[in-house]
Amino acid sequence: MRRWRNRVFWFFFAGGAFFFMKGGASLYFLARTPDSLPVASRQGAALVQYVEPIALRIPRLATFLPVLEGVTESSLLRGPGHLPGTPLPGSVGNSVIAGHRDTHFRVLKNIRIGDEILVEQGNRKFTYKVRETRVVKPTDTSVLRPTRTKTLTLITCYPFRFIGSAPKRFIVTASAD
Repeated sequence: MRRWRNRVFWFFFAGGAFFFMKGGASLYFLARTPDSLPVASRQGAALVQYVEPIALRIPRLATFLPVLEGVTESSLLRGPGHLPGTPLPGSVGNSVIAGHRDTHFRVLKNIRIGDEILVEQGNRKFTYKVRETRVVKPTDTSVLRPTRTKTLTLITCYPFRFIGSAPKRFIVTASAD
């Protein structure tokens, strides 16, 4: 009887660990996110501005991803994050969104040039087309440079199946239609 209970315990423990590793933790924390995401105003002032939630859709990959503001460790556990200091999607400039390769941005391993990325913010929708994917070193900050056109840059670690801290970054660059 004791052996049986021990096996049941380890079965549920392993199942729970697998659930959290495959993104279940993000579903748990996502349920606790506010309807509006705060964005800190300039120079740490006490005033806080609220923006409507942002979502990414990649139709060919059947993907829907809520985007949080910020790229802190805790926010990236809940979903991809918009890099503060870059324009919001739909604006002129290089809007940068980062996410973990082993949870939310795992789908990027199957993205192709020409794929549509839809960005939704409230009742506004913006369409981007993937024009380039590439792998860079983590020190390569050229992907963060401002642009004169509506650009969306998605960043995640690479290789996708690497265990531990990945040595490179996978970059998806998309332009507005």
